[in-house]
Amino acid sequence: MSEWPQGRPGDNGGRYGRGSANAQPESARVMRQVRRGQTPPGPGQAPPYGGGVPQQPTYVDGGGQGGYDSGYNTGQVYGTPGGQGPAGPGPGAPRPAPNWGRRIKWAAITLVTVLVVTSVATYFWADSKLNREVDLSKVIDRPEAGEGTNYLIVGSDSREGMSDEDKKNLHTGSAEGKRTDSMMILHTGDNGSTLVSLPRDSDVEIPTFKGSESGKTYQGTGRHVKLNAAYAEDGPELLVRTVEFNTGLRIDHYVEIGFGGFANIVDAVGGVEIDIPQDIKDTKSGADLKKGKQTLNGEEALAFVRTRYALAGSDLDRTKNQQKFLSALASQVATPSTVLNPFKLYPTMGAGLDSLVVDKDMGLFDLASMFWAMKGVSGGDGTSLNMPIAGNAAGGNLAWDDAKVKKLVEELKNDEKVTVTGN
Repeated sequence: MSEWPQGRPGDNGGRYGRGSANAQPESARVMRQVRRGQTPPGPGQAPPYGGGVPQQPTYVDGGGQGGYDSGYNTGQVYGTPGGQGPAGPGPGAPRPAPNWGRRIKWAAITLVTVLVVTSVATYFWADSKLNREVDLSKVIDRPEAGEGTNYLIVGSDSREGMSDEDKKNLHTGSAEGKRTDSMMILHTGDNGSTLVSLPRDSDVEIPTFKGSESGKTYQGTGRHVKLNAAYAEDGPELLVRTVEFNTGLRIDHYVEIGFGGFANIVDAVGGVEIDIPQDIKDTKSGADLKKGKQTLNGEEALAFVRTRYALAGSDLDRTKNQQKFLSALASQVATPSTVLNPFKLYPTMGAGLDSLVVDKDMGLFDLASMFWAMKGVSGGDGTSLNMPIAGNAAGGNLAWDDAKVKKLVEELKNDEKVTVTGN
């Protein structure tokens, strides 16, 4: 029995409470679903549907088809699942974790590709700069090849490409043409490297040879000259022919560098550190150096390797200084600070390759092997010596010790450890 015999006037049984004919809460009966941002519909107007606003079910005895569900229980708003709304994930949604394995993989592929492309481009650039001017196929009656590889390394007094100011600063003079200022045989093989200096005043015989330009054959007459005269007479081909004839050792590759190129390489590498055994002052070469360890620039280095008049042993002492310096230079060029530094490597390669004259069969790998072998000599993994001298020949030339030279050549041909000592 209801405690309220009748409803209050004006209720029409529509209020929620004890004795109410409708168990639906008042708020649910009077609340309207309105799209956000729009003005609620006026009296007598039906609420707009569509556009993402779900139609509300009818309410009959507190329920409808399937019961009343505003969508707020699941976070569903305007018909989009998960409460994400039309624009997708909200600002609080978690981002997917980065795929580091894939990133590292592509970074590695990119790095390798760049390195390969750079290496290939550098190779072809460097190979194109080599001056392959010496044709060893013009050399006749050559000895049989032995074990290992033999390079004939020549320092010429060529002033090609030097200005008058360069000639003055480097104390080279202005003589026309070019002559050999130093000659060395570098042997590389399985038993270390051997660097043998050939004094320019060595007494040698000019053999029968074919002219490098004319192609004409010149018969040998037993004529003896200083070794550097062979180069002055018909260039690198006759020099190789003369060395092979007088030693019996086959020369595989020829490398030549002039005054200016030598100085440029030293400057490009940042100078070369060397221990000078004595004070040197020579007005002809321009050397004015103090005893002790120091770093020489291009001008000082050229003066050092050209000096002979200020040395007690003259040309023999000069060849020792040349060996010492060239080994130190090769060691400096082959250091990581040069090889791994493109700002130093490319200028050094450019200066060196522009000034080198090599044989037609010389490749970059041959050239690199030569530098590494010279570095080994300075590092104690090889041997350096002068060609053994027996005394003076006619005209003041230096006569080789035939017995020692024969044994030295035999050891080099067989790629054996060198036991011969020189002056």
